[in-house]
Amino acid sequence: MQEEEEKSGADGPPEKVFEGPLQWTMVAFSLAMSILLFFVLPTFLAHLIERVTNLGQSAFAVNFFEGMIRLALLIGYIWAIGLMADVKRLYGYHGAEHKTINAYEAGAELTPEEVAKFPLEHPRCGTAFLLSVVIISILVYSLLPPLDLLPRILSRLVLLPVIAGIAYEFLKFTAAHQNNALIRLITRPNLALQRLTTREPEKDMLAVAIAAFENVLSYERSQIDVQMGDTVLSTVSAAGEA
Repeated sequence: MQEEEEKSGADGPPEKVFEGPLQWTMVAFSLAMSILLFFVLPTFLAHLIERVTNLGQSAFAVNFFEGMIRLALLIGYIWAIGLMADVKRLYGYHGAEHKTINAYEAGAELTPEEVAKFPLEHPRCGTAFLLSVVIISILVYSLLPPLDLLPRILSRLVLLPVIAGIAYEFLKFTAAHQNNALIRLITRPNLALQRLTTREPEKDMLAVAIAAFENVLSYERSQIDVQMGDTVLSTVSAAGEA
């Protein structure tokens, strides 16, 4: 263990383990596959169904059906990978993360025993963001006129950053207003979907989540101290020049 700490530079800055062309190629490939699976494929399938039905008479109906295909693929994918043993354990850590954040925001003591009492769901979860993207995409795409297949696919890709931005702001707003009964009702599907991506964590998972969160808090405090120190130095320097 000591040798591993010396190699990783435990007393110095954290070692960069995610760098280089191979890692970023993997990220680009994963992102491309996600876009193809959850945006291009539903558009293509909806187009095929439109050609053999009367859905083409209503732009909203076409986009709604496309959104339902996208939602089914998303839920099916999350459920399917959750059957894998490694992913099940990953979902346990995800649950531990949520419980830790919930405990911290409630002002509770960050111990495994105390954190375990808190719920698995959290309104700012990435799973909630994905569902919000799907729902908002139905509304945004429905504003577009009827399009052929290629322009329709291009419109999905071009508008995806806009939809993601709207979903992000929606998630921030709803998370900040959870004391409102209507907001809690609106976000209930987001919280329900998290049941697929979280598991009740084991005690050691809670301990890991707490340690990781405390390291993040420590890092943020150190950055604030550095910024305050820089501000003081700049103020003193400016006063000396004056």
